[in-house]
This record gives sequence, structure tokens and C-alpha cells, in this order.
Amino acid sequence: MLALVPALLLTLAWSGMAARVLPIVGGIGAWEAVVRTGDAAIEAARTQPGTPDATAALDAHAALLDASAVQARRTAFLGQRVIGAVLIVGLLLLVVLGIVTWRVAGHLSRQLSRPLDELVGWTDRIARDAPLPSDAEVTVRGAPEFGVLRDGMRRMAAELEAGRRATVEAERLGAFRESARQVAHELKNPLTPIRYAVATLRRQATPEQREAIDVLDAESARLEAMATSFAQFGRLPDAPVAPVDLVALVRSAARHTLPPAVTFRYVGPETLVVDGQHEALQRAIANLLLNATHATGGHGTVRITIAEMATEVRIDVADDGCGIPATELPRIWEPYVTRRAGGTGLGLAIVKQTILAHRGAVEATSTPGVGTTITLRLPRLPE
Repeated sequence: MLALVPALLLTLAWSGMAARVLPIVGGIGAWEAVVRTGDAAIEAARTQPGTPDATAALDAHAALLDASAVQARRTAFLGQRVIGAVLIVGLLLLVVLGIVTWRVAGHLSRQLSRPLDELVGWTDRIARDAPLPSDAEVTVRGAPEFGVLRDGMRRMAAELEAGRRATVEAERLGAFRESARQVAHELKNPLTPIRYAVATLRRQATPEQREAIDVLDAESARLEAMATSFAQFGRLPDAPVAPVDLVALVRSAARHTLPPAVTFRYVGPETLVVDGQHEALQRAIANLLLNATHATGGHGTVRITIAEMATEVRIDVADDGCGIPATELPRIWEPYVTRRAGGTGLGLAIVKQTILAHRGAVEATSTPGVGTTITLRLPRLPE
């Protein structure tokens, strides 16, 4: 209608204008008056004798007036009929224009309305946390701008999902940390007098009682180590942030953690400084080395590789131990998940918590029977 109504009004307007203008342009009335006065003048001139040249000129002028009168009548005749023909042709063109605009408008409306309906459905999917269709599943393409809008909505949905997962993970870890703090507190309170009592009994024990006292000593020490692990997991790293020589930290952790039967190899720069909390990072590296030692059975090879990337520092801790099955790999960062008898399942959880507190990231790859690689990523210091 936006195309058809203005075109119809314009057609009627210029048709009416042509009906009025053509007779004026043709000058039919003026030419007829000229012919009448010219004929009268020629008749009057012929009643008086003149020279042969004057008579020939009058005859030529009379012939020209007759031809002009015929042309004027022909123009008037054609003008009266051409207006109708032009109006019919204009109306036919108008019909063609209406059909074309109808088809084009229908195509454009479908190109707009169908993708818009699809994107409205996508907003409902995002609200329900349902997955969005892939490019292969999209049946209505529309204009290229809709493709850009789809990509933007996919990115937004992915960011929202990541935010939801991060929120749930933070809440879950907060609950775990609170439980760990309470357990550590309840364990440490009786452990101090128990350890003191065991030391007192050991000094006064008879040879027959020493075996029982050794059991008490070992189990109370294990409970103390467990309480320490719970306490470490129960609190976020809260020491001051300062420059830390990562290479020196790794070498120190390897010296104090790995047993002599484990071969240690280091690949990387001789010094590399990052911003961090020395104690928390050293504890995280030590936990990884302890896990690698258990995985290799205490007599394998552990390799630490440090690489300085464009915006981050990458630390790979690899062992040639038993490896982790693919079904269990996603859960190794969860608290209280362990494959080792007597373990608390907090070592890797403490590692992840420490690296996330340093605005980093963790990941793991493993092949059963070949080994496991734990990767830590820390922000790089600016130049």
C-alpha cells in the first residue's frame, strides 16, 4: 500500500494534467483562427490584380495555412485519444508495480518477521537455560545482520551460562569451605591434648605398651594432617601479594616434597617473577608434587615445565604414573574426591582454589598407563 497508493494518485494527477495541457500545447483554436483570417486576407488580395510573383507568394502562403490547419486538427485528434491510451498504459503499469511491490514486500516481511520470531524464541530459550540451535539447525537465515545478531546471542548465552556455573561453583565451594573450617576446628581442639598425652605416655610406657602408643601416635598425626588440610581448604589465601620468583619456588618445593627415588626434571627459564602469595603458591605446587609421587608409586619421573606466554605464565606438572580414567578426570578438582586410600581429596581442590584466587586457571589431561599433566595458568607481570 505504501507503494501503490502514491503511484495511483500520481497516475490520476498526471493523466488529468495531460488532458488539460495537451490541447493548450497543441494550439488548435489559435491555428484555426489563423487559418480563417489568412484565408480572408488571401481572398481579398486575389480580388485585386497583382504581379505574378505576388500571386505565387499568396498561393504558397495559402498552401502553408492549409497544411498547418490539417496538422493542428491531427494533433487535436491524437491528443484526445492519446490521453485515454496513456491512462490505460499507466494503470497497467500501476498493476504491474503493485504486483512487484507486493512480492517484494512479502519477501522482505518474511526476511524480517521469521528471523525475528526465531530470535524471540531464542530469548525464551536463554531464559529457560536451554541450548540454542547451531548454525546447521537454523532454517530461516534472513538478512546478514540477523547472522550477526545470532552470533551475539550465542556469545551472550555462553557468558550467562558461564556466569551461572561460576555462581553455583562459588556457592558450592563456599559451603565446602565452611564445612572444612568447622571440621578443622572440631579436630584441632581435642588433638592438642591427645598429642600431649601420647607424648607423656611414651615416656612412661612399658615395652608392652609401646606398640599401642605407636598406633595412637600415628593415627593422631594422621588426624592432625587431615585437620591441617581442612584448615588450608577452609580459608582463601590471605597473605600480602608480592613478587615471587616462580622458578626458585618450584625448585624449593621439589627439594622438600619429592622423595629421593623420584626423578625430578625442570624445563624453563632460570628465573621468572609473578605477583602472588608465596606460601599459597608453594603449597599448591607441593600438593601437585605429592599427587605425582603417589601416582608414580614413589619411583617415577616428575617434570615441571614453565613457559612465559604473551599474557600469562604456564606451569605444567607432568608425571609418568598410572594416569586417571577419562570418566573421573572432570571430578578431580572437587573437594573430598580421591583415588588414594587414606587421602582427604583436598589436595587438588586447594590447588584450584589457590590459582583462582590469583586470577588464574587450571586444567588437566591424562592417559591411563601413561601419565597425567596438570596445567596452571597465572597472569603475567607487565613489562
